[in-house]
Amino acid sequence: MSELDDDAAASVSDTPADDAPEATPLLCPAEGVPPLSTSVDEIARAAEQLAKGTGPFAVDAERASGFRYSNRAYLIQIRRTGAGTVLIDPVNHGNSPIDVLRPVAEVLAEDEWILHAADQDLPCLAEVGMHPPSLYDTELAGRLAGFERVNLAAMVQRLLGLGLAKGHGAADWSKRPLPDAWLNYAALDVEVLVELRDAIAGVLAEQHKTSWAAEEFEYLRCADPTPTRRDRWRRTSGIHKVRNRQALTAVRELWTVRDQIARRRDIAPGRILPDSAIIAAAQADPKTVDDLVKLPIFGGHKQRRSAAVWLAALESARTNPEPPDTTEPQNGPPPAVRWAKRKPEAAARLDAARAGLAELSEKVHVSTENLISPELIRRLCWDWQDNADTRGTIETILRDGGAREWQRTLVVPVLAAKLAPAAEANESV
Repeated sequence: MSELDDDAAASVSDTPADDAPEATPLLCPAEGVPPLSTSVDEIARAAEQLAKGTGPFAVDAERASGFRYSNRAYLIQIRRTGAGTVLIDPVNHGNSPIDVLRPVAEVLAEDEWILHAADQDLPCLAEVGMHPPSLYDTELAGRLAGFERVNLAAMVQRLLGLGLAKGHGAADWSKRPLPDAWLNYAALDVEVLVELRDAIAGVLAEQHKTSWAAEEFEYLRCADPTPTRRDRWRRTSGIHKVRNRQALTAVRELWTVRDQIARRRDIAPGRILPDSAIIAAAQADPKTVDDLVKLPIFGGHKQRRSAAVWLAALESARTNPEPPDTTEPQNGPPPAVRWAKRKPEAAARLDAARAGLAELSEKVHVSTENLISPELIRRLCWDWQDNADTRGTIETILRDGGAREWQRTLVVPVLAAKLAPAAEANESV
């Protein structure tokens, strides 16, 4: 079926705005903040506690993004009906955290996991041997329901009428000991996640989107981690200001040295040397310590001590016989802003496809990004060649590109109408 049936379309069209009721503050867990399970025995007892509960597990993890190089979990929160909440410290277990956490992982394998923004937490949980047998992502469910605000606090307020105590999400969770206020915050993140799952599932059922969500959750659960991007140094903030190959080589060398230091010390690269300092040094190309420390950032005590390291990187850039290209190697179509000059027919196809998808998005109350991958649409429009089976070709390309069945059911007819040759389009009218 290429469109929603009448009842489904009506229920989607009536999707309410993001007007949240006045919230009842939720300042601490109903059962109090649970103790932090740190030792092997404490973690084993936490697993036994969870095993006595029933139903799905509300799961969350705290990382130290912006403070550490790694993306590891520094705290794991789990809640289950009949078992309450447990807080697990997954660090300081030597080289065998998976072995220490195995009792918890085995219990978690018994039932569905409920997470909010699962794509953020699944990789770090997998690192310690925890893998969901099935998954429900409340944030993704909110997107499919057409909610404009899908952060946890907003959804909890809208659907449950509760106000979560927030404030420590961006904290350095690698800190030990963890402050009591942080543990309270962490426990609250799973306190009502089961209830939130039930509430948003009801909304999706009313909108006839339950099967859409199930496909998305399974796709997310089975997806491979995002592949490491080639030439990650090209993501240095401000690199667009660098115009020549010599300076680009300096950016690359400084970035590489910084990355090696950050990885070895497990510190976020920006705390070793900010991107702005890399760009400034690459453009100025200082030859001495005195010249280097005159630049912003490098004059501080911390960077003065490392001046020889950064000068060595700059010297390596000057003597490198193979400077990088001034443009990043393309893996796929060029940026869409360049299409009009390079391939105007592709630009016209992309404009038409985007217009059709925008109309569909309004109809089903799902953002175009969730309807179909924008990158997949760009590739389709750039490489498209007219043929006798427009729908079949689009179906194959989208399926091979990872589009789920519900997405293809909605999107293929829209794209076919926009990309079909004139004769075929006239026949379909």
